[in-house]
This record gives sequence, structure tokens and C-alpha cells, in this order.
Amino acid sequence: MKQDQILQDAPLGQDTQYVNSYDPSQLFPIERHIKWAEKSIDRAELPFDGVDIWNAYEISWLNSKGKPIVCLAEFRIPASSRCIIESKSFKLYLNSFNLSRFDSEEQVRGLMAKDLSAAAGGEVEVILYHPDRAPAFGQFTGFCLDDMDVEVEHYEPQPELLRADHDVVEEVLYSHLLKSNCPVTGQPDWASVGISYKGREIDREGLLKYLISYREHGDFHEQCVENIFMDIWNRCQPESLSVYARYVRRGGLDINPYRSSEDPDVGNLRLSRQ
Repeated sequence: MKQDQILQDAPLGQDTQYVNSYDPSQLFPIERHIKWAEKSIDRAELPFDGVDIWNAYEISWLNSKGKPIVCLAEFRIPASSRCIIESKSFKLYLNSFNLSRFDSEEQVRGLMAKDLSAAAGGEVEVILYHPDRAPAFGQFTGFCLDDMDVEVEHYEPQPELLRADHDVVEEVLYSHLLKSNCPVTGQPDWASVGISYKGREIDREGLLKYLISYREHGDFHEQCVENIFMDIWNRCQPESLSVYARYVRRGGLDINPYRSSEDPDVGNLRLSRQ
């Protein structure tokens, strides 16, 4: 079955009944391999690993006396897990804690880890933060592509814009100009993206034009980042490559996919737009 057919049953883009009592059935998983299978590619053979970092800013439940508890949460879903979790269903699931009573923060964390791991088909790490102890803002380091004066013609992905020179370098390039669209609702998804690599020097103007070319593309965050990784990998053939996108939050959640040929883990680099 194609992903478009599966999404017809997803909460995204539909009127939904918001629940405020704990309900793990709200989670709607989507198998990661489907979009690659549509291209006749076995996702298990792709040359990357990584993690999807979700940050949630609207977490609340009741303690055993009925007093509300609020916090922020970080969820780490391994890229090797079987499924991504559709974002609206994730939000509905988190909302279901709002009027439910729990004995402790550890009980809530344990339930979230169990439910999300079951939905994702891989072990999900859950970290809960008191609002006064949330991670501070940071920024990408390296060379920002955005000040280059380029003429742009394409707003759907154009891998042909990517090319590399003969000189071998090791550098980090980043841009705040990545935008894609939700494949169901068409709503814009704004992001900053960092690209770390070692290999033949990537043409910076072509790379910026390529990133901008996602502007009218409809795909989930995770799929966009995997496509960017594979296009750079195939067109520029670096020795090593990491792609890290930090998306602006929607509905109290931001999603931050990281894919790497080297290191499967990365810090939770919260940017000012998040």
C-alpha cells in the first residue's frame, strides 16, 4: 500500500475528537520504508543512521491530588525504528495526559517511553524537563549559505544542482532557508539545516539553490532529510556526511531529524526559532 493511501486514515487534516484522558491508541505510526519502496529502494541498505529528536512544549498531567504538573519533553526516536509517528496523532496522544492522574513523573515518563516505543517499533528515549531547566538556545557553527546572491528558478527538489570540486575539504555548511510542506494539509514547515561532510568540496551556490528547491515539496520532515542526505551522497560522493534539520514547532511540537554516515547520535541543538 502506498503512503498516500495510508494517510487517508491518519488524524492529520481531519476533524478529530480531542481527548484528555490517557489514551495510547491515539498514536498513528507510518512505516519508514514505504516512501523508499515506492522508488524501488530498500531503506535498510541506505548508508545512514541517526535519530529523530522531537521536542514537546505543552506537556501536562495531574498528580495524585489532582494538581496540574507541567513540563517540557525531549523524545529520541532512532532512525532505525520501523515507523515514524504522524505528528497530529503524537499531539493527540500527549493531550490525552492532560486530565489523567499519575503518582509520579517517572510513571508518566515510563508510560510515554513504552507507548512510543511500541508505536515506533524501536526503543524511544524520553526526557522530561522542568520549564526552568529546559535546554538553552544554541546555533549552527560553520559557514552560513544564506547571504549568497543567487538566482533561484526551482521550487521542487533538483538534485542536478548539486556538484563537487576536486579539492578535498572537511567543513560545515548551514542554511535557514529550508521550507517544505506537509504532504497532507499543505501547511508550511520551516527549518534550518546543517550539513557536515568530508570529501570533495561541495559547490555552495548549487547547494543553497538545491535546499531552496524544497520550497513547494510535500513530504514529512524525516523524509525530506533522508532525501537531502541521499542526493548529496549520490551527487557529491563525500567520504562522510551528516545532515541535521531543526524544524520550527507546530502544535507545540518540533521535529528534528538527523542522518549521518558516521555518528548516529547528536545533541539537541535548540535554535532561536524553536
